[in-house]
Amino acid sequence: MTTTRRVTANLSLTLDGRYHGPGGPADLSAIVPYAVSETGRNHLTRIWQQATTALLGRGNAEGFVGYWSAVADDETADPRDRGYAKWLTSVEKVVLSTTWTEPPWDHTLVRNAPAADVVAELKAAGEGDILVNSSVSVIKPLLSADLIDRLYLMICPEIAGSGARLFEDGLPGTRWTLAEKEIGDQGELSLVYDRVR
Repeated sequence: MTTTRRVTANLSLTLDGRYHGPGGPADLSAIVPYAVSETGRNHLTRIWQQATTALLGRGNAEGFVGYWSAVADDETADPRDRGYAKWLTSVEKVVLSTTWTEPPWDHTLVRNAPAADVVAELKAAGEGDILVNSSVSVIKPLLSADLIDRLYLMICPEIAGSGARLFEDGLPGTRWTLAEKEIGDQGELSLVYDRVR
């Protein structure tokens, strides 16, 4: 029996649709200044409030475990950052990996399976949203399979010029409706789109 769990995905993009710059995955110079803005932090809070499962790729899980665990314990951190960090460290996490055998985090299951198969299993049980936060290796196949129900997009007002893009040719044609928006002081946009089915 399939529940009504939504699959949600969050990613920050430049105006030319890139999630990192020409320097590779570590080149987030066009993203980071907006992620720590008031709008960016409000966006971060918005993405996890209804989620009860975090679905991550191995690369993001590796980066998140060190960074967000420290933020969860930092009493001087912005309350919105700390709220997300506490949620992430305590929530059920599923990490897709072909190389990990043991999870580095509590409440974590490692799966070596296609993202669509794992999502089908997660949707068959439990309640609450399944959030894919910034894990492009998971978001792309789910977009290709038309399995994402809500997109949280942070649009940063810069053109990176080159770097990887989220929306590539070959995706199925889909329609979305704008559910929420917030405009930041620097021109950044927090957008929430729901899939029209």
